[in-house]
Amino acid sequence: MIELRPATRDEVNALVERWHRHHKPVRAARFGALAELGGELVGGVLVATPVARALAEDPRVLEVVRLVCRGGDRNVGSRLLGAAWQAAKAIGCRRMVSYVRVDETGAVYRAAGWRAVAKTKARSWPTERHSYLPGVIAPASEPIARVRWEIGTPERKEMQR
Repeated sequence: MIELRPATRDEVNALVERWHRHHKPVRAARFGALAELGGELVGGVLVATPVARALAEDPRVLEVVRLVCRGGDRNVGSRLLGAAWQAAKAIGCRRMVSYVRVDETGAVYRAAGWRAVAKTKARSWPTERHSYLPGVIAPASEPIARVRWEIGTPERKEMQR
């Protein structure tokens, strides 16, 4: 049985370092959770203020910034996403977003009741507005188009894939 527990950013980031295929650890998070199966860590999730300015202006919107699972364990990702959404709703959030690379299926989001609502263009981080810190800010992932997944309101039509 999958058991969940609260986690710090550093605890989940340690799993991101170990298991995530293309993301680096994050610098900031509001809250996180870890999943255990038979006493072994099998996954983690981190939730933060949305990166997109338009979304960040609404304090009732949060973003899943990292979801990481050990390979081969069923239902861990969807269980973590469900727990993150329940926790967000408990503190008054009405909407949650996350971004998945276009070359990934997003099946874990679909299984947790999320909807694919938009595609975003590939862009490089850091942007030119961070150029005053050359060599200090490193990209957290490679530039690639992504699909935005959402849960909560406002209701939007699901994107046609």
